[in-house]
Amino acid sequence: MTSVLSVASEIFPLVKTGGLADVTGALPLALEPLGVAVRSLVPAYPSLLAEVGDTAPVAEIADLFGGPARILAARHAGLDLLLLDAPHLFDRPGGPYVGPNGYDHPDNWARFAALGKAAAEIGMGLVPDYRPDIVHAHDWQAALAPVYLEAEGEERPRTILTIHNLAFQGAFPQTIFAELGLPASFWGIDGVEYYGSVGFLKGGLRAADRITTVSPNYADEILQPAGGMGLDGLLRGRSDRLTGIVNGIDTDIWNPATDPTIPATFTRDELFRRAINKRALEAEFALDEDDTPILAVVSRLTWQKGLDILAEAVDDVVAAGCRLVVVGSGDRLLEGAFLSGAARHAGRVGVRIGYDELLSHRVQAGADALIVPSRFEPCGLTQLYALRYGCLPVVSRVGGLADTVIDANFAALAAGVATGVIFAPVTRDALLDGITRITRLYADPSLWRDLQRSAMAGDVSWTASARRYADLYSSLSEESPR
Repeated sequence: MTSVLSVASEIFPLVKTGGLADVTGALPLALEPLGVAVRSLVPAYPSLLAEVGDTAPVAEIADLFGGPARILAARHAGLDLLLLDAPHLFDRPGGPYVGPNGYDHPDNWARFAALGKAAAEIGMGLVPDYRPDIVHAHDWQAALAPVYLEAEGEERPRTILTIHNLAFQGAFPQTIFAELGLPASFWGIDGVEYYGSVGFLKGGLRAADRITTVSPNYADEILQPAGGMGLDGLLRGRSDRLTGIVNGIDTDIWNPATDPTIPATFTRDELFRRAINKRALEAEFALDEDDTPILAVVSRLTWQKGLDILAEAVDDVVAAGCRLVVVGSGDRLLEGAFLSGAARHAGRVGVRIGYDELLSHRVQAGADALIVPSRFEPCGLTQLYALRYGCLPVVSRVGGLADTVIDANFAALAAGVATGVIFAPVTRDALLDGITRITRLYADPSLWRDLQRSAMAGDVSWTASARRYADLYSSLSEESPR
């Protein structure tokens, strides 16, 4: 059995700010039947400790960036956890990255360097009777784990770094380098130096034995200047080590046939029951009750997600005979633009600022189509939830959106495999063309049901992707360090 230490700053169902947590929470469970034993190292945030309950100390670190730390073992929701209990770094109000004042914690560099350092020490045997074959780090917050392990030399576990979003790189002032405890030789282009700053993600991408990202199309996009966020040269140089593996979702949690959070459960053969969820969604968002399509957004409200072009097009969406539901938070100007649209179009537009996991289930179960106009999207999970619930995605042709949605063009419709609408480029006009296409499909009830059934028939689980990870772990564990 292959032993893997997964290292991440968040994990569902304990702490979540985005799709990273969904992946790190679901992938270990999908790997278990494949002979891969995963232990997940995450920071012991106060809310996480309260939720987990019983823990057992298994190791100590005398001084970890300014204070003592313990490694606590726990099990929760089927996950085998190692918790980095460093109160001087993590016992504070606010979220994992942002304080109550809305700004990043000023010592985030130390907090997540500590996560990488602790992962490396566990990889080298800190926890008695445990030494993983693979250390699998996720995103910039864990990206120093491969760097610290590289400093250990050849007698170390193999390392993987997964890029969930290349836009977030963890860049900090050069002055912190002396505090990291890395060899002086690691300051430079072949180390963690990145345009005069310390680049956590850059260092991890250079040090890791393998790099993965969360869809094949995104793996291609980040090799080009337009998508590489300044790291495309490094990634092209390591392209033989780069693999795109599309994310899956937990199909037990996201299952319309058994979901306890929605008003009416349904299957592909009971699509008529979705009408109950649609009526409930109308009531929840004070929408007019009629038969026009409900378009939905469940997302961070940011420029990356392309939601500025949708905010500009709210009047056009209503004029096209659609209703709109928006759930999310982010850019204050975008929040205000959507709230203004709701005020102008009472009964046609409903907005909920903030994120609510249970509400997102109800939206997917009751809306007719999901709008995802991202400018770039490494994988995206919301469109996978939508497919599972027969809520047809209208997505831009980027990243994992293009990998997971089959456009309802003539050939796909004739073959019976279409699952949504893909548009390009990411402009207001192209988005409105996509919305026009989805409304025309909706106008044909028989065709619409066929599209919903096709969407719901697809495999959006972790089954195939977990097998690819298991194969990658197996091949990597047999390699010598580079």
